[in-house]
Amino acid sequence: MPADYVPEIRIDIPHSARIWNYWMGGKDHYDSDRVAGEAGLAVDPDISTMAVESRKFLVRTVRHLAAESGIRQFLDIGTGLPTMQNTHEVAQSVAPEAKIVYVDNDPMVLTHARALLVNTTAEGVTAYVDSDYHEPEQIIADARNVLNFTQPIGVMFMGVLGHAKTYDDLRRIVDTVMDAVPSGSYLTMWDGTTDSPAYVALCEGYAKTGGAPYIPRPQEEIKAVFDGLELLPPGFGPIVDWRRDSDDPRPRRPIAAYGAVARKP
Repeated sequence: MPADYVPEIRIDIPHSARIWNYWMGGKDHYDSDRVAGEAGLAVDPDISTMAVESRKFLVRTVRHLAAESGIRQFLDIGTGLPTMQNTHEVAQSVAPEAKIVYVDNDPMVLTHARALLVNTTAEGVTAYVDSDYHEPEQIIADARNVLNFTQPIGVMFMGVLGHAKTYDDLRRIVDTVMDAVPSGSYLTMWDGTTDSPAYVALCEGYAKTGGAPYIPRPQEEIKAVFDGLELLPPGFGPIVDWRRDSDDPRPRRPIAAYGAVARKP
């Protein structure tokens, strides 16, 4: 794809990345996204809390992998729109030489990534791959241009796998990527679950707007994605409980967002 390629951005159809940005308090969204976002808040007022907490989970997990586990390469699949404390900023603040590859297929994300997801250190590398995670083989091929697949990689699927059309497809995507990375790599993954009827209703309503459907799944199915990997303490559970900072206030109510960090043996 040419570096000066300008993708067509459909502003009349809501997009999950832009709605998520709206719920997080960002500025990169259109009327269709705001309408869908407000409709979602009316159904599930806690969805904005999920959005904010998911970013806190990302920050904690990336910081841990860079500082405690020695990870210097990250493959962030389903990046979404740049907001605050993005993966490369967190990783390179700990390890200036860290390399980060972002993956997304939304034209608006592509446009913003080129402008905003820029390297924060002279030693590190920040790159972007325009690809659909339903094609993991292509993602791996493109990521090899930046990352060394003989060294551990931190693979990230942060609240994006609900777009997989079936659970078998979800497992195929994750397994294909994790099979390609070496021993000592990590999988960081979370997703919304069926624990909250309001969240399930929100996702059902969103599918009717014309946006790509998002499928909440039971905790057991999300946890099974980590089969064969070594879960880091505290294991699989609510993302708000994963090594939360002692001075960070907890949400007033539980949110239906579960995940973990696990090492490939």
